[in-house]
Amino acid sequence: MTILITGASGFIGSFIVEEALKKGYEVYAGMRASSSKKYLCDERIRFAELDLSSLEKLRGQLRSFREEMGGRGWDYVVHAAGATKCPNKEGFYKTNTLGTQNLIQALQSEDMIPKRFVFVSSLSIFGAIREKTQASQQATSTAYSSLKENTNGHSHEGWIYSPILLTDTPCPNTAYGKSKLQAEDYLKNTKNFPYVILRPTGVYGPRERDYFLMAKSIKQHTDFAVGFKPQEITFIYVRDLVAAILLAIEAKDVEGKAYFLSDGEVYHSRRFSDLLQQEMGNPWVLHIKAPLWFLKTICAISGTVSGWFGKTSTLNLDKYHILKQRNWQCDIEPARRDLGYHPEWPLERGVKETVKWYKENKWL
Repeated sequence: MTILITGASGFIGSFIVEEALKKGYEVYAGMRASSSKKYLCDERIRFAELDLSSLEKLRGQLRSFREEMGGRGWDYVVHAAGATKCPNKEGFYKTNTLGTQNLIQALQSEDMIPKRFVFVSSLSIFGAIREKTQASQQATSTAYSSLKENTNGHSHEGWIYSPILLTDTPCPNTAYGKSKLQAEDYLKNTKNFPYVILRPTGVYGPRERDYFLMAKSIKQHTDFAVGFKPQEITFIYVRDLVAAILLAIEAKDVEGKAYFLSDGEVYHSRRFSDLLQQEMGNPWVLHIKAPLWFLKTICAISGTVSGWFGKTSTLNLDKYHILKQRNWQCDIEPARRDLGYHPEWPLERGVKETVKWYKENKWL
């Protein structure tokens, strides 16, 4: 069985390649010519240079692979390529929306429609929904503080917010989320194209750099958080996400469906940094919590200056809306039921392995 994995050189993509090889797939690693092959060293990998920004060029590239494979296409396609940081909203659209459209159109026009197309989207397409009013949050803040002390961040009854459901209406509050939603909408309107959409929450693990910045900050004795209203967040370890992707390839009767993915738990906002601190030997840490207006100012300045120079910045207005959002709960029961998805990496286990990798690879 052949499989094309776009974004193969990236954080998530490289893990998909590894697991697909273990499962016995003939793997084609789709990537730009300029992308690094640092984590793609297995000699069984076949590399597929793809330019998702140009439909004409992409069609020619796919045509050459179809000829190489004896006039057929890949059995499966996992579209994990995408941008999480861009200098402007147009960049998100070109990469996440237009890039997806070009890939779908090229597969159709070259008669290379796969048995299943798995699109890695994001929980971010829903934005800040199912969040209570400010008055309700303030009224429950005392109870929230008590719960935090008694539960150590694990799941319990009495969370302030309710999980986002598949039946909810998406309302993205970031350029990234909007671009992913537009890609989803295009996919849903494509006829005779067998797809499954996966919407993971925050993905972390070895090789990931955004959450690494938190670990780096803790090593430097500072933990920075924003917002004074309760925040309930979710995570998924990269290996759980990869397991779900491969399950989505093999599952029956899931065409045209979408699924949320997390590790099945809900955490308070400081749980991740507390676990990082613990796995790093409990260095002393100054925990700083700043108001949202301060974060917005910093992000606006940083994003504007970076945009002037055509560069991406970790702190920008998209990041502000992500950090501002209080409710990241989502319902993964449909994924458990339809895909047979059973997460095996709760946050404690995932953070332990991630920090171990950071240390072994001299990131920390």
